[in-house]
Amino acid sequence: MSSKRLSKLDAPKILINDEKVMGENDFIVSKTDKKGFITYCNKIFMDMCMYSESELIGANHNIIRHPDMPRIAFKLLWDLIQEKKEFFGFVKNLRKDGGFYWVFANITASVDTNGNILGYFSVRRKPPKKAIETIEPLYKQLVEAENVGGMNASYKLLSDFLEDHKTTYEELVTSLQDT
Repeated sequence: MSSKRLSKLDAPKILINDEKVMGENDFIVSKTDKKGFITYCNKIFMDMCMYSESELIGANHNIIRHPDMPRIAFKLLWDLIQEKKEFFGFVKNLRKDGGFYWVFANITASVDTNGNILGYFSVRRKPPKKAIETIEPLYKQLVEAENVGGMNASYKLLSDFLEDHKTTYEELVTSLQDT
C-alpha cells in the first residue's frame, strides 16, 4: 500500500489525445470503501489506467476522473448508489500518462446483512463506439454549462436534453449500450 493516498490532485495535469481501447472480453473490476478509496482492483484496471496496484489500493477512485467528464454525471452516480440503486453509465477515464479510455460502468453498493453500505463494487466493459460518438458531444455541452453556470446549469441542460428526446437517463444509457 502506498504511504500516500493518491487523489484527483495527483492526477496528470497534461492531457494527451491518446485513447486506449478495452478488449472485447475485458472487464475492469474494482471495489471501494464508502468514501471512494480503492480496496481492490484487477489487473485489467491497472493495465488500462497505467497505475500499479500499490498506487491504486488506498487511492481515491477519482484519481482516474477525466476533466472531460461532467460533474453532474458523478452526482447522478453518487445519488443512485447511496440509495442502493445500480448506476449504469459511460465514463471517460484518465490514464496516469494523461491519455484516456472509455468504459461502460455498472456500480452498485456492497451492503451488510442489515442493509448498511460497506462500500461500492464496479464492473466496467468496453462501450460501443456508436454510444461514445453520441454521448461525448453531450458531455462536452454539460461541462461547458458547468463552467459557465455550475452544476445547476448542467442539470438543467441534461434534463432538457432528456425531455426533448422523450427519455429518461436510464433509458438513454440502455439504448446507447444496445447500439
